[in-house]
Amino acid sequence: MAKKTIADIDVKGKRVFMRVDFNVPLDDKGNITNDRRIQMALPSIQAALQGGAKLVLASHLGRPKDAPDPKYSMAPAAKRLGELLGKPVKMAPDCIGPKVQAMVDELKDGEVIMLENLRFHAGETKNKPEFSAQLAQLADIYVNDAFGTAHREHASMYGVPSILGQGKRVCGFLIQKELQYLGEALAKPKRPFVAILGGAKVSDKITVIENLITKVNRILIGGGMAYTFFKAQGYEVGQSICELDKLDTAMKLLATAKSKGCELVLPVDNIIAKEFKAHAEHKTNTGNIPADFQGLDIGPETRKLFAAKIADAKTIVWNGPMGVFEMEPFDAGTKAVAEAIAAATDKGAVSIIGGGDSAAAVEQMGLEERMTHISTGGGASLEFLEGRKFTCIEILDEKED
Repeated sequence: MAKKTIADIDVKGKRVFMRVDFNVPLDDKGNITNDRRIQMALPSIQAALQGGAKLVLASHLGRPKDAPDPKYSMAPAAKRLGELLGKPVKMAPDCIGPKVQAMVDELKDGEVIMLENLRFHAGETKNKPEFSAQLAQLADIYVNDAFGTAHREHASMYGVPSILGQGKRVCGFLIQKELQYLGEALAKPKRPFVAILGGAKVSDKITVIENLITKVNRILIGGGMAYTFFKAQGYEVGQSICELDKLDTAMKLLATAKSKGCELVLPVDNIIAKEFKAHAEHKTNTGNIPADFQGLDIGPETRKLFAAKIADAKTIVWNGPMGVFEMEPFDAGTKAVAEAIAAATDKGAVSIIGGGDSAAAVEQMGLEERMTHISTGGGASLEFLEGRKFTCIEILDEKED
């Protein structure tokens, strides 16, 4: 999808409505604990401001219940953005209404305003035409730079660009980068192409696995979802996470992978414990897991196996941790995989980390600079890997040949 970007249009003197993803984590006192999403949006924001736009930023934060809630205000994000830009960012009292309209109308070229949380209104997630129309009144040009919500047809993602029409809707540099890496990885991968999938449930990633089986050379499976595959093959999994209603699905996926010549690699050993807590007494296990134990990470032999399967890769996509990476000592598998991906990237592989927990693990380890691309969209990157169409991106203006 070759889409026009903010670099392809003249924004001088225009009200540019930019949908960003400033859904940042906050502590109990309302302080931002990780500003990565704001940092990632800076290139598009700076391009608009340097081009002389009157910039209107819109985002959601958290899950307010369709009503104003100070806990989810965009004010901390506006403050942090102001610090990063070195200039004031005005904060609107709402995202629609006469007061907001007046504030936007008063903007001078090169000034920026942050709208209040879009999800303080039910019209946002329900894509209500009247709410979309009120947002569209604040815009001459629409820029979508929110990949994290690009899989959701919300008013700010789909309704507004629909109203503004062709010639006035483009993507930001962040979406351009996501499309470049995720799109090229699936369409024209350098081989061997290795996908690494983790997380708790097979059901969350069935479609991803089905789609990737036809595209990749190897799929490495870790995390809680591996135990469903073990159970399907007749192993006992003790207290481990296991989706009993997905055993047939797991067997079908194994058979499909074999028939398509895709190597599907499961753990050969696991770290098991009786308790789900940090520093719980644990041991390495192969074969059946005892009834009173649960698997919480891939074992040392699997770490070596996975590292070897990653070593010669030229394209790598990773989505989902290998174990309970938030707790020691059950973070070792995820760390080993992250380090193996970084090492392969150092040798020229293209590595794409699919947002969410995988991105958090890479950042926690300080390896982000050694990865080619870390996606800002957890759910969105998963749906992209599933091969789904993103109508919120498709609606944006195409680049002319």
